[in-house]
Amino acid sequence: MVLLTDPELNNQVKSQLLWDNRVSATDVNVTVDNGTAVLTGVVPSYRAKVAAAEDAWTVPGVVKVNNQLRVQYPTTVTVPADSEIAANIKTVLTLEPNIDSSKINVGVVGGVVTLTGTVNNYWKKIQAEEDAYGITGVIDVINELGVVPTGKLSDEVIARNIEAALERNFNVNVDNVTVKVSNGVVTLSGTVANWSAWQAAYNAAAYTSGVINVVDQLSIRYA
Repeated sequence: MVLLTDPELNNQVKSQLLWDNRVSATDVNVTVDNGTAVLTGVVPSYRAKVAAAEDAWTVPGVVKVNNQLRVQYPTTVTVPADSEIAANIKTVLTLEPNIDSSKINVGVVGGVVTLTGTVNNYWKKIQAEEDAYGITGVIDVINELGVVPTGKLSDEVIARNIEAALERNFNVNVDNVTVKVSNGVVTLSGTVANWSAWQAAYNAAAYTSGVINVVDQLSIRYA
């Protein structure tokens, strides 16, 4: 692979953001330094902020994304009161078939959402956050949900299950990824070839039973 220079990466990231209709990137600024893309400016929703970071990651040569975008809803959008935002999030969580919303508390102050309580799988913690940031009026999400698995698996079993999932995934060279598990907390380290490989490795840990948290220490190293 021929790696792009920082100015070339800058142009590629800008083009990707302008292409993505979810982002509305006319007020987004991009700078790239040694492969690190910094996003600043304004987007019209929290979902747009998340999408912008994902778009930047997909550009070959980007090794890190620093998302400093601010959420500012257009004047044409009626922003609900904090109490209504909280109620809307609770409604969405209630409709999630795999999440026990009765164990999740939702607080909203100035559009900033804080999720507390417990879920029984790590991926459900991530799903709850994704449900929250899709609600109109949300400008940030603080995810303080605890993960309390219903069954106890040993760290060794969790590690083996993650490594087996990595071996089955063609996006990841399992020899370059180290998996360590301590009291259900998974630490991933080593190198992956691109953002798709990083996502695959992270998901392998996030979707494994018994995992309560994932610490990402992976580096993207383009060949």
